[in-house]
Amino acid sequence: MTQQDYISKLSPHLFWDIDKEHADMDSCPSQIIQRVLEYGTLADWKLILAYYGLDKIVAECRSLRTLDAKALSFICCISHTDKTQYRCYHTTQSSHTHWNF
Repeated sequence: MTQQDYISKLSPHLFWDIDKEHADMDSCPSQIIQRVLEYGTLADWKLILAYYGLDKIVAECRSLRTLDAKALSFICCISHTDKTQYRCYHTTQSSHTHWNF
């Protein structure tokens, strides 16, 4: 499958702010991985797993500044890694919103 085949099969709601036709999975993998982890479906997860592989996904996630707590727990569980190895775990917001207590 080509890159455009993978992008066309991803859920359309993941690309609310960019044109899906111009999306590039190789130039900004962290953006696509983060969107799939936070807002995607299981089918979206399987697509990026097939395209990038688990090692690449974990490497990209480790460098993200922000990642939803559930997404972080999911990637840690799938990859058998510790949360402390991820940048987003150490750079949490200092003032939490009222729904994150």
